[in-house]
Amino acid sequence: MKIGTWNVRRLYRVGSLKAGARELVRYKLDVVGLQDFRWDKGGTERREVYDFFYGKGNEIHQLGTCSFVQRRRLSALKRVEFVSDMKSFLVLIVGWRNIIVVNVHARGHI
Repeated sequence: MKIGTWNVRRLYRVGSLKAGARELVRYKLDVVGLQDFRWDKGGTERREVYDFFYGKGNEIHQLGTCSFVQRRRLSALKRVEFVSDMKSFLVLIVGWRNIIVVNVHARGHI
């Protein structure tokens, strides 16, 4: 399983989610944590071969964490938790163990 991270900055623009998903397909990553995507709601979207799980950023479209999980890896996804606009984590079941992927936006004081 290939896991990566990406500080996208400015994923708030129209069409940028689709462009980001295309870029991840190119790198063949299974799970990717993104920071600073700046959306004001939480939810799930489908793009390319990924499902995109996102928590809400703050009220002025800053911060925010989210994760792309490749659809063929969705069966391993046990839990998605958004702790704050700067912290989230995924729990994946791989073999007989749980893997926790922590996603933290490191800006200023945490």
